[in-house]
Amino acid sequence: MEHQPPPFFHRGPSPLARLAFFSLLSLLLLFGDARYRYLEGIRQGVAVVLYPLQRLATAPSEIYERVSEFFVTQASLTEENARLRQEKLLQSVRGQQLDALAAENARLRKLLETRPRFEGGAVAAEVLYGGRDPFSRKIVLDRGASHGIRAGQVVVDEAGVVGQVTRSYPWISEVTLITEKDHAVPVQMVRSGLRAIVFGSGQDGALELRYMPVNADIQNGDLLVTSGIDGTYPAGLPVARVARIERNAADPFARIFCTPAGGVDRHRQVLILAERPKAPEQPAQPAEPKVRARKGKR
Repeated sequence: MEHQPPPFFHRGPSPLARLAFFSLLSLLLLFGDARYRYLEGIRQGVAVVLYPLQRLATAPSEIYERVSEFFVTQASLTEENARLRQEKLLQSVRGQQLDALAAENARLRKLLETRPRFEGGAVAAEVLYGGRDPFSRKIVLDRGASHGIRAGQVVVDEAGVVGQVTRSYPWISEVTLITEKDHAVPVQMVRSGLRAIVFGSGQDGALELRYMPVNADIQNGDLLVTSGIDGTYPAGLPVARVARIERNAADPFARIFCTPAGGVDRHRQVLILAERPKAPEQPAQPAEPKVRARKGKR
């Protein structure tokens, strides 16, 4: 009896029959699901089962996107922080500049209000730099002979006397401050009317009132103004204020230290006062001719 091997493929319905069967079944399922919602529960269950697989399949792309976004965000935040810090510094500098400009405008307004008080007018100037010699108290202004500045003119700010022009060049001028060693300014006390001379001590912010008797009527806080008797400084300009008085019965004179009213160590804008007009000299009176009496003839 011969044994035959089983066929490699089992024979069944033809492919055309299978196609027709499954097509009809698909149409019935579609109709039933659309009409009666029979497969809604099955769909929900399949979705629950397939969700972890979907998340697992999309996990690499999501991780890549998150990592990329993290680094991009870090880079943008770092750049934005650097930009904001720079803007903050710029705003801080601009704010300081605005404060300085506001203070400078206030000082200029005071100077402009001060100018009409002086006969002959005044020239506004700005301090360029201090003197080269560390042992002298001098400054250089941005106005010179081309602007009508001459040696001997008085320099003031909105608070008081600053100094006197000692040298004038074409476009700049040199000013000796009242704090220069032994620089003398005739002054008068506002309270008592006492006249004196204040001298520079050679140090910034320090003046000395010399040759005043021990019993002189001077008090701390007295304001000293120019007396005007020297013909250089106009009368009534604030010069200094008495800061300290040392009286010793063994000495004939008191030691009186003062603080300047004005000062270029605080501001850069000053006024150069015009030269005071000199009083016209009185012409000499011509001698009256002597009239000789004529003797009449008898």
